[in-house]
Amino acid sequence: MKNLICAILAAVLVVPAVSFAQTSNGPVTRAEVRAELVQLEKAGYQPAAKQNHYPDEIQAAEARVQAADNAYASHGGATANTAAAAPASMPVVSAN
Repeated sequence: MKNLICAILAAVLVVPAVSFAQTSNGPVTRAEVRAELVQLEKAGYQPAAKQNHYPDEIQAAEARVQAADNAYASHGGATANTAAAAPASMPVVSAN
């Protein structure tokens, strides 16, 4: 019985530590968040507009940014992680 209690206690202590083990790139700075927002806006996302389809709209803009990053990287450029590094040929899509 004592061994069972010890095993349960050990499992209770170990499970949260293992489940919390996530890879983190560190804290995100305000400038990084702002650069990502600018990049999404250039891809057609309008945060101030009426959000009838919020998840779909931002996910579509993220997909366009990712596609532009992939196209830019496949042509020998570095991945455009910030708005300043975004390719000049990134399409601007109107939400109308």
